Amino acid sequence: MAARKTKAVNTVDQLEKQLAQLQDQLSKARAAEEKTAAKAVETQQKAVTKATKALQAAKTKLAAAKKKKTPAAAKQVTTATAAVKKAQAEATSARQGLAAAKQQLASIKSANKVAKQHETAMAKAQRELAKKQKIADRKAAAKEKAAAKKAAVRQKAAERKAAAKAKLAAKKAAAKAKAAAKKAAAKQKAAEKKAAAKARAAAKKAAAKQKAAAKKASTKSKARKAPATRKAKATPAKRTTAAKKAPAKRGRKPKAK
Repeated sequence: MAARKTKAVNTVDQLEKQLAQLQDQLSKARAAEEKTAAKAVETQQKAVTKATKALQAAKTKLAAAKKKKTPAAAKQVTTATAAVKKAQAEATSARQGLAAAKQQLASIKSANKVAKQHETAMAKAQRELAKKQKIADRKAAAKEKAAAKKAAVRQKAAERKAAAKAKLAAKKAAAKAKAAAKKAAAKQKAAEKKAAAKARAAAKKAAAKQKAAAKKASTKSKARKAPATRKAKATPAKRTTAAKKAPAKRGRKPKAK
């Protein structure tokens, strides 16, 4: 699209340059035509002057011939009259040519004047158009600049918003990670505490068991060390107990089989 627009602008520029060249050539051609017509008028004016002088000379000769009273005077008068007529015709033709040349020059001058006025009006219109175009371009540039500035502000605001959003998301993620880490640490601490309590309980249980085993072993050892004394001391008591318990055994009911 931009390439097509550039090409169109280049074509317009080329055509405008060609038009300017043609207008310059046309102005030069008009000036040359007017100069040629003026030269033709000048030449024709010289021809009229020459014909007028020739006519005047012929008339002078005719007047002189008419004054003569000689036999050849009649012939001279006839010749002079013919010369006057010829000079008269040439003078008339020269005057007509001069009038035509002047008319042509006047027509060319009038056309050139109109063309000049048209060129002046066109130049003025082009200047006004260029001025308006310049103002329009300046307005368009200002509008484009304002739009670019607005877009930049909008872009900056969007970037700031995105940055704030990213910062908030990062903060949330950090808080979440911190909470998760805290939770994991608390869980780990609880697990460690539980494990420590379990270990303490197990150690306490093992210690109690060991203590009980040691106590039992000590009791057995003591029992092994003094069996005779205990038996001697305990025999009468056992007998007495047996004697005491005997009637109870005899009076006990037998269990049903």
